Amino acid sequence: MKTPTPIYLVLLAFVFCSSCKEQTKTDLPKETPPVVEAKSVAAYAGPNSITRAVIQDQKGDIWMATWEGVFRYDASLPDRQGTAFTNMTTGISDARFFSALEDSKGHLWFGTIGSGVYRYDGVNFRNFTTKDGLPNNEVTWIYEDKAGHIWFGVNGGASRYDARLPNGQGTSFRNYLIEGDMMVEDTTGKTVPDFTRPPMEVNAIIEDRSGKLWFATRGRTFMYDGKTFTALLHADQPFTNVRTVIEDSKGQLWFGGNDGMWRYSNNTLTQISKDFCGYIYEDSRGNIWTSSETGKGWALSRYDAMTLAGLNPTPVVIDPWKGGNPGLVFGILEANDGSIWFGSTDGVYRYDGANLTDFKGKEGQK
Repeated sequence: MKTPTPIYLVLLAFVFCSSCKEQTKTDLPKETPPVVEAKSVAAYAGPNSITRAVIQDQKGDIWMATWEGVFRYDASLPDRQGTAFTNMTTGISDARFFSALEDSKGHLWFGTIGSGVYRYDGVNFRNFTTKDGLPNNEVTWIYEDKAGHIWFGVNGGASRYDARLPNGQGTSFRNYLIEGDMMVEDTTGKTVPDFTRPPMEVNAIIEDRSGKLWFATRGRTFMYDGKTFTALLHADQPFTNVRTVIEDSKGQLWFGGNDGMWRYSNNTLTQISKDFCGYIYEDSRGNIWTSSETGKGWALSRYDAMTLAGLNPTPVVIDPWKGGNPGLVFGILEANDGSIWFGSTDGVYRYDGANLTDFKGKEGQK
């Protein structure tokens, strides 16, 4: 595994350190969550380094954005040792890949730290950077809205790419930058230098069922109605330092960050957990999965759908490390077969409800 340079260690620290303003919180009882221990199994040969995003494409293959490159797992070859994984960017880019998306056209997008974003059409990769219109080359989030626009969360703001324009030449990017406590559209072509680590940037973007876009940033959380950005408030104070946001199957929003996990429903924020929450994911059964920090270190946790209606839902902690600290837990995916995949500081894992499989191979076990 490559040794991260100091600037990437800084990146890792900022994404998961607690450094936001103090917020008004709802006091919650401290409970010891139930723990599920899984047997650990090593197989195949996947990434051995930081794996930030995991997605599954329309064909069923699983893609990983890692600091070693973009890996593809051929789901049709589950039993062929050593042949299921391919590093798709070998010889193309040595960038640190951070985010991933398959769009409605079947194109795959991969964001990097310092090298912009790559689009893969099934044959070729195309690289977009500030030279093409991005405001910054650190692309930590990628999202497609209902109109087919591709949104990029970047250092300093967000960028919307109009994928409907042929070739996207020259006029395809519209940029929205964070300026103080506001987020505004920039029409000047301003860029934000790479690796400057401003206090605010866009960590996640979603469009809710009403058509409003939500931007989670290291500063304020913004709602965008297509014309105006409005900051979300809680107890008359800005709701800040959100790292992840999703909309569940009931139309409720979930926010995770430095001050735990919150549910937003009927214009009301309710705190579900005080533990730092880096990612939130809803599976096909309505269960909510999180990567969060616990008293024993980082863990993958599951809130069962039936318990979420209660006042104090308690998660089941998936603890295959039996109390050890696996490092950080990143992007979460429910695959077509119902298994849960997630990234970590040392590769990618698959949890089938009983067993946990890592894919580091013999080299990764050294």
